[in-house]
Amino acid sequence: MRVKLILPALTEATSPFFRPIKYSLFPPLGLATLASYLANDDEAWIVDEHVEPNRLDDDPDLVVIQVYITNAKRAYRIADSYRRRGIRVCLGGLHVTSVPDEAAAHADHLFLGPGEESFPRFLNDLRQGHPEKRYVSSVRTLVGVPPIRRDLIHRHRYLVPNSIVVTRGCPHHCGFCYKDAFFEGGKGFYVQAVDDALAEIERLPGRHLYFLDDHLLGNRRFASALFKEMKSMGRLWQAASTVDGVLRGDLIEDAAEAGLRSLFVGFETLDDNTLRFANKSQNLGRDYDRAIRRLDDLGVMINGSFVFGLDGDGPDVFDRTVDWAVSRGLTTATFHIATPYPGTAYYKDIERQGRLLHKNWDLYDTRHTVFTPMNLTADALENGYWQAYRSFYSWFNIVDGSMQHQTWHRSIRHLAYAIGWKKFEPLWDAVIRFQRLPMMRPLLESILSTIKNNQPQNHRGKQPDVRAKEMSP
Repeated sequence: MRVKLILPALTEATSPFFRPIKYSLFPPLGLATLASYLANDDEAWIVDEHVEPNRLDDDPDLVVIQVYITNAKRAYRIADSYRRRGIRVCLGGLHVTSVPDEAAAHADHLFLGPGEESFPRFLNDLRQGHPEKRYVSSVRTLVGVPPIRRDLIHRHRYLVPNSIVVTRGCPHHCGFCYKDAFFEGGKGFYVQAVDDALAEIERLPGRHLYFLDDHLLGNRRFASALFKEMKSMGRLWQAASTVDGVLRGDLIEDAAEAGLRSLFVGFETLDDNTLRFANKSQNLGRDYDRAIRRLDDLGVMINGSFVFGLDGDGPDVFDRTVDWAVSRGLTTATFHIATPYPGTAYYKDIERQGRLLHKNWDLYDTRHTVFTPMNLTADALENGYWQAYRSFYSWFNIVDGSMQHQTWHRSIRHLAYAIGWKKFEPLWDAVIRFQRLPMMRPLLESILSTIKNNQPQNHRGKQPDVRAKEMSP
C-alpha cells in the first residue's frame, strides 16, 4: 500500500506573513508510531502541514489523518477531498474520540482512543478484506510496540526533533483535561518497559531530548529506573510534571542528575477553591514556593502553566498571577483561557448550564473565550489573557524575574532563555522560512548546559527552605 499520514494545521501555522516557532517545535510522533505497524513493503510518508505544504492531488491508497479540536475543520476538508476521489480515509485522535458521530461523516474508518492496538488490528482486517467502520481501543499496553518510524520525520524542519514519549496518559483526572475522554474504557496511564524507553533514547542523535509525556514522573518506579540508567548517558532534557511530583520523595533530584534542565509545571491557579472546581486535587495543599525553590536549587528552569476563567476567577486574577510568577522567578509562563473541550466533565457542566457561546472548533484554542465566564465578561477574559502575556514577557518583568535566582549564572540563563523565546519572534519566523532551525539547536543546548547544581545534600527527602515562608502569598 501507499499510505499518507497527515497532521493538518491551523491557518496561523502556515501564514505567509508570520509563523510562530511553537508550530515548528516537535514532529508528529503519533503518526510516526502508527506508521511503524505498516508492512515492510508498504510505502509511507508523513506530511505535517505546520512545517511543509500538503498536496491534495496525489494518489495514495490509504490516508490517515490525526485530528485535534482546532484542526478539525481542516482535517474534514482534507478527508472529504480524498474520499471524493475514492481514496480510503482514516480519522483518529483526541477530537475524533470525543465527537465520533461528527467525525464519521468524513471518514471510512474511525479510531477512538490510543491506536497502538486498534490500528494494527485495522490493517490486518483491511488486508483480509473486511475492515470495520469504527475501531475502539480495548487493550492498553506499550509492550511490543515497534520502534517509531523516525526515518519518516523531516528533522531539519523542527527545532526539537529529538522529542520522545515513553508513557501514555496521566494518573490524574483534572476536569478540563481531554485525557479521561481519550482513554475511556481502559487504563488511563501506562508506561513502556524501561529497556524499550532507553533503546529509543539511544536512537536519538545529539544531547538534547524533550519528553512530551503528560507526566513523566507519574509512575515513580518507572521514572526512577529510567533516570538511574540515564545518568551515564550525558543527555540534557526537558519534561513535564506536577507540583506533587516535584515535592514527593527524591525523584526530582534523580531527574536532575540524569540531565533534567527545564520542567513544565501545571500550577493552573493560585486559588484553592478554583483548584477544587477543576478537580485538580494533586495541587491542593501543595506548597508552590517550596516546589519552585527545590527546582531552582537543582538548576532546573520552570515553565509555569496557568488557566484563566475558571469559575473561581475574578478580574484580579491576571495581575495577581503575573506578579506571583515574576516574583518566583519562573523562566517562562504559558497562559490559557479555560476551554471546555468536548468529552470532558468541564464541557458537560458548561453545556448543561447553557454557557457555551458556540461550537466553532477553530476558536477552541485556549486563546479565545468560547463560553460565558462566571465572574468576568467574555471580552474581559480575552483582554486579560493577552495582557498577562504582554506583562509577563515585558522587558521589565523578564529582568525582574531573572533577579529572583540565587546565582548570577542562573539569572543570565533565565534572561537568555526568556528573551530568546519571546523577544526574538521575528528572527524565529525568518529561521523557519529559510529552514535553518538546525542551526539554533546548539544555542538551545548551550543554554541548557549552563546549569550548576548547588543544592545541599540535605534537600533530599527534606527540602528545607527558609525562604518559602517569606515568599508565600
